[in-house]
Amino acid sequence: MIDSFLKYLQYEKRYSEHTLTAYKKDLEQFTLFLAETFEMENTHEVKHPHLRSWIVALMEAGIAPGSINRKIATLKSYYKFLLGREYITTNPTGRLKPLKAEKRLPSFVRENEMVNLLDRIEFSEDFTGLRDRLILELLYATGIRLSELINLKDLDINEYQSSIKVLGKRNKERLIPTSDFIVKLLRNYREKRNIDFGKTEFLLVTDNGDKLYPMMVYRTVKKYLEQVTTISKKSPHVLRHTFATHLLNKGAELNAVKDLLGHTSLAATQVYTHNSMEKLKSVFDQAHPKA
Repeated sequence: MIDSFLKYLQYEKRYSEHTLTAYKKDLEQFTLFLAETFEMENTHEVKHPHLRSWIVALMEAGIAPGSINRKIATLKSYYKFLLGREYITTNPTGRLKPLKAEKRLPSFVRENEMVNLLDRIEFSEDFTGLRDRLILELLYATGIRLSELINLKDLDINEYQSSIKVLGKRNKERLIPTSDFIVKLLRNYREKRNIDFGKTEFLLVTDNGDKLYPMMVYRTVKKYLEQVTTISKKSPHVLRHTFATHLLNKGAELNAVKDLLGHTSLAATQVYTHNSMEKLKSVFDQAHPKA
């Protein structure tokens, strides 16, 4: 049943590979818990007390509330699927509620630190330097996800309209405008890449001409961010947070930022407004006579 559920998520819901892996891991952990604790082999026999016991066990193991809530969401989605396919007659997750989790604000790089990163750090003029610079510039200039970055192809770049076509979650396409500077950077990079490796299927490649892989991008971003910032998280997603925060700090409309990020709901984008509000409060405290 779990295999059928995962295929449903992959082919009908079009979930990303990362999400599928998370769902599979959650369900494998749950089935192992059922077998070891209750000697149960079939997930369709589960009742509410079994679910609650697992949640309690996770809490006692010190798992963070946010991680537990993701597992709860997995269970809810799984049993909703079983109910819809009539494998079960009642949904055991009906009374299962998410835990109260502390809201964590997105980490982001300050504007002056991004200036230091992109305008003052010396990048080598060889292929590696051009590619590394392009990785950082694209992540910050477009706010695209790591998976979207490594899957970019030459055909996705429209130099005449200064835009980039991105294939996001659930295969949803969106166009992101970019600057003439990025277009020039892309042109220079592709010329050098084609000389070294010939034309490639994917825009960004390794030093051997192969498609980029996630860990390489992580290492690249971390390497350069360590030179300009002391924030604890130094990942590609931090540059996505930075993109959104800086746009809102400069007065961009929330709906526009939502569309650029590829969010399906405004709620996902609103998390960045807190950082913008903190900046407004700081300006108020410094400038208003009655502050």
